[in-house]
Amino acid sequence: MPTPSDKSVRHWFVTGASGGLGRHLTEYALQRGDRVTATVRRPAALEDLREAYGDRLTVEILDVTRPADVDTVVSRTLQSGPVDIVVNNAGYAVVGAAEEMTVEQIRDQIEVLLLAPMLITRAFLKPMREQGGGRIIQISSMGGQIGIPTGSSYHAGKWGLEGFTESVSREVSDFNIHLTLVEPGGTRTGFVSALHYTTETAAYRDNAVGQTRHLLETADDSILTGDPAKLASAIYDTTRRPNPPLRLTLGSDTYDAIHTALTERLTALETQKDLAASVAFTR
Repeated sequence: MPTPSDKSVRHWFVTGASGGLGRHLTEYALQRGDRVTATVRRPAALEDLREAYGDRLTVEILDVTRPADVDTVVSRTLQSGPVDIVVNNAGYAVVGAAEEMTVEQIRDQIEVLLLAPMLITRAFLKPMREQGGGRIIQISSMGGQIGIPTGSSYHAGKWGLEGFTESVSREVSDFNIHLTLVEPGGTRTGFVSALHYTTETAAYRDNAVGQTRHLLETADDSILTGDPAKLASAIYDTTRRPNPPLRLTLGSDTYDAIHTALTERLTALETQKDLAASVAFTR
């Protein structure tokens, strides 16, 4: 009996597939003969792919912040057959100082970036365990390993997703279920043009928050180097590996930024070695 990693036709479940990396992954999997259930918020977003690939593409309307709707769509998807690969891709970012963010903005960031992937992952664990394995791809970001001014809620969601995924990967490794965190850098997916902004306050206008905000407000995708088609190919390739990486760092900007952050963190940790040992009971 073929395992989820070597079946000739595999079934993907991709959230946030109407554009960006989610659409590229959906199209890439279809081009290689797989089946895809793609969730979108705009019904017509994948009409061209549906016409091209027929019943190998199923499109579901889903707001990932509605747990009851998530349960309904996942249940309906599983009724059509086992799912081999889940991609938690839906996401966006709010830009601004933490002080400027509303409760609603913070809550929605956490619901989209963290709670939704947690619930979707959880929903597929039992069926994957019972079918003998599967793959879960979490679209994180370099922002899951570093932090910049204006991104506090976004980073909270992505860092949370990284911790959740690392923990779950160890819980299910005995069941041939592999989880991979994808950490892209700047990629031409329209992400920059879709950023949400807080209402700016004078106190932050001239500091690091204001400078970063201005940079993002005046930027466009042309300054980004990541090719989403190449990212989709790299992600697809990991699903064919018997032992995929826990983290997949994609983009030279990501590699450099994460390497710097981890080096600084380790250096800071080393300076606290004696202090860390000093709080133990003495006998």
